[in-house]
Amino acid sequence: MNFLIIVLLYVLSHGLTALVVTPVQNIFLPEVTVFASLMYLPHGVRVLATWAYGWKAIPALIVGVSLSAWLFSPSEDLNFLEPALIEGILVGAASAFIAFELARFAGYNFYFGGSKKLRWKGMIAVGAVASVINSLGQTLVYSDLIDFEKIIGVWAVYAVGDLIGLVVCMVVLMLVFRWSRVFSVLKS
Repeated sequence: MNFLIIVLLYVLSHGLTALVVTPVQNIFLPEVTVFASLMYLPHGVRVLATWAYGWKAIPALIVGVSLSAWLFSPSEDLNFLEPALIEGILVGAASAFIAFELARFAGYNFYFGGSKKLRWKGMIAVGAVASVINSLGQTLVYSDLIDFEKIIGVWAVYAVGDLIGLVVCMVVLMLVFRWSRVFSVLKS
């Protein structure tokens, strides 16, 4: 069941990004839009799913990314990215797990249940590290496809977009938690 929830949330967040964010971004930054989004909501799903389920989130994320690419990416974009698409999917799916493990190795266990209280600042820090890992990894994976003079811009859009996507997802999650508490009090 958790597997399906992660897949569905990933596909939903990717759909929102593809159908709302991408068309607007394409007006202003068409040369980087095929590679990166200025508000990539699926990064929030990646980080939050990995926070909750650890390495077990990776297979669901791989399926979610694959379904999302198939459902929402124009075929010309998929054809353009195809030589490195599988590598890009694997980098994205593993980036949050690598960041959480680096934090754990440094003595900070930010996984769900790793501490008595949820530390939002720690989650954002891990999400930022995951964003850097994903940004660098994706830039390396697609380096043959990106014009050299645009590589820094693409990397920056990856990093910023991932982080904004995480923050938006965390705000939505906080609102869901608050609403659920309010509704549980009203039911009592």
